[in-house]
Amino acid sequence: MLSPVVQDALNEQISTELFSSYNYLAMSAYCDSVSFRGCAQWLRVQSQEEYQHAMKLYDFLLARNGKVVLREIRAPRVAYGSIGEVFHESLKQEEEVSRRIDSLYELAFKEKAFAALVEMQWFISEQVEEERTVRDIVAKIELLKDDPSALLDLDRELGSRTAEEEADEAEAAG
Repeated sequence: MLSPVVQDALNEQISTELFSSYNYLAMSAYCDSVSFRGCAQWLRVQSQEEYQHAMKLYDFLLARNGKVVLREIRAPRVAYGSIGEVFHESLKQEEEVSRRIDSLYELAFKEKAFAALVEMQWFISEQVEEERTVRDIVAKIELLKDDPSALLDLDRELGSRTAEEEADEAEAAG
């Protein structure tokens, strides 16, 4: 059984992942509203992935005979000044999630919650990938500046992301 402090931290992380999902969905809606449908698609798939992360923690907590305590999720930001601003915000969000996962790993180690350590190792690897992906998108946007045709090409590229491809990659990774 997980200690109450580890259970509380896992419940907090579930809330963080659900907010991330909600926030990405709001970002997707913004991008759609300014006709960047490819960016909207990419962000919508990212929202689904964050929801799956929350459910992975939810299922882990239940499997360890823990108590799931869902928390209030604050409303996400809905307006942005540019597509670049959306992805800068996305990167900040991923860095914050990484920081939280690292803290959760440290807590699990301190509490000798070894099963939680194994679970957090998966999340640490996932966060490295997520930060890198968003950082690459931000770098491309910075490089493109305000070149409309290049931004449309990036939008098209990002729109090719599908939830099915993500699920296949996640399954292959274990």
